[in-house]
Amino acid sequence: MAQALSASDLPPRRRRFRRWTWSRLLFSALGLLVAVRAGYLGCFAPRESDAPRTIHEGRYELVRVVDGDTLLVRPLPQHSGSTAARPTLRVRLIGIDTPETVRPNDPVEPWGREAAAFTQEFLQGGELTLQLDRRRQDRFGRFLAYVLVDGVMLNEELVRAGYARAVHYPGDSPQIAKRLHAAQEEAQFARRGVWSDQPARASAR
Repeated sequence: MAQALSASDLPPRRRRFRRWTWSRLLFSALGLLVAVRAGYLGCFAPRESDAPRTIHEGRYELVRVVDGDTLLVRPLPQHSGSTAARPTLRVRLIGIDTPETVRPNDPVEPWGREAAAFTQEFLQGGELTLQLDRRRQDRFGRFLAYVLVDGVMLNEELVRAGYARAVHYPGDSPQIAKRLHAAQEEAQFARRGVWSDQPARASAR
């Protein structure tokens, strides 16, 4: 009669699951690390929902002049000491185009520095009023507006001084377009700025 085998007499089982378990743990740990890192970086990355999507007419304060026809502004506080969030908006002056000064990898264009200096001086008080037209944003996502200080329009004065050209797009106010083109004719007749026979001051980055 065959003798029954005890548990100690049986051959040890091959633990096939050990290598699979450690591989799974390794990949799980790597996945967790990637998820944590993505979440950490996501805390600091700008979200599309955080970007302002609308703009309103009214009074604003100047944050910075980017170049002759582009500004950074934010709404004035509604109440003294208000802690409400006031987003910074990038505003492009509508109806005009000034020479480039900040385009990456491109040289500063003639009269670009002068245009930026003119805008800076015009807005030295730090407060301005935005007047909107039918077009509210350009293809780069910048808000479009006419900028006024004490009722005087910066867009028009830049053209009159010869530091900008009038540019009209469908949907822009025809009345203001006429004013801008009249200011341009004045600058051309007087040979100011970009219409001058004299080159602008040499300017470099």
